[in-house]
Amino acid sequence: MRKYYTRPCNFYYGYAAKKLIQKNKALPLNDRRDIAFDTIEILSREKKGVKSKLVNIKEIKNLNNKFFIVKQDLKKIIKKRKNFLKHVNFTKPSIMGILNLTPDSFSDGGKFNKKNKSVSQIKKMIDSGASIIDVGGESTRPGSKTINPRIEWRRLSGVVKNFKKNFKKINLSVDTRKLEIMRKSLKYKTDLINDVSGFNYDKESMSFIKKSHKAKVLHHMIGTPNTMQNNPRYNNVLLDVYDYFEKKLKKVGSMNVLIDPGIGFGKTLKHNLTLISKISLFHSLGLPILVGTSRKRFIGQISDVYDSKERAGGTIASVLHLLLQGVQVFRVHNVLEVKQALLVFEKILNEK
Repeated sequence: MRKYYTRPCNFYYGYAAKKLIQKNKALPLNDRRDIAFDTIEILSREKKGVKSKLVNIKEIKNLNNKFFIVKQDLKKIIKKRKNFLKHVNFTKPSIMGILNLTPDSFSDGGKFNKKNKSVSQIKKMIDSGASIIDVGGESTRPGSKTINPRIEWRRLSGVVKNFKKNFKKINLSVDTRKLEIMRKSLKYKTDLINDVSGFNYDKESMSFIKKSHKAKVLHHMIGTPNTMQNNPRYNNVLLDVYDYFEKKLKKVGSMNVLIDPGIGFGKTLKHNLTLISKISLFHSLGLPILVGTSRKRFIGQISDVYDSKERAGGTIASVLHLLLQGVQVFRVHNVLEVKQALLVFEKILNEK
């Protein structure tokens, strides 16, 4: 377990970012010129808890040798992210549209199970701006039970088998924990495997996905969907999740990996808010970040009597905050509304 952690902060955007980078007063995030930072937060684990220290980039060279890892982190933070998914550019925000082919998902269970409805929904999300479609056949909502792989594949197979025939330029992501489903999906040119268990559910899946060289989402979750919300605890959620990723990357490798901190998966409201508010810490892993806040329970917990079924307002609010911290991919249900929000917000940010 490392002691020091590096989080870029105090961000600038658009024209202001470009000017500060030119004057060497700020550093580019992921080699972008539209988002920059001039400060890092050094977090350290101490016996009495976690300490925080803010350091301007001009002062980094004066840090003593014990902060060597911070300087190594900084190289990863400013490094350009490799575009390993076709038609996805990690210097710009991308949308992953959610297609649940389940009867019991928490917000849209049973809506798109039939072939004509699923194809129609896929086309609608693509036309609305999604460059990745994430297809799932097993609900992972809090309290959900594991289903038989045969049932899961029966739900998925029609979409997976025909996806590339109809949508050649769109990335297909399959949301599954099961090795059997991964193997079958990759036979049909699936681009991305999204396993909410972090490749922990099936003992052989970690080795398989590494050898396949396929793109994958490394996701964080405590326990299983059935148990994950049973009083989840952390010493420090931000640093514990970071340690989890660093450990898992040593096993799966860092090739073609997206990092997902798993909002709502084994987290309380406080845990979720901490991760969202300080998500920029994960840039020091040197990989693109994917986050799914769409329609999550924390939105309802905050909005209380102002909650709504689709939680579009709360989803967009969280997406825009994540955008400001350089998150690259957003996993959402309401693709059109989020795309519109991103376009308008980015236009405002880039105005001189």
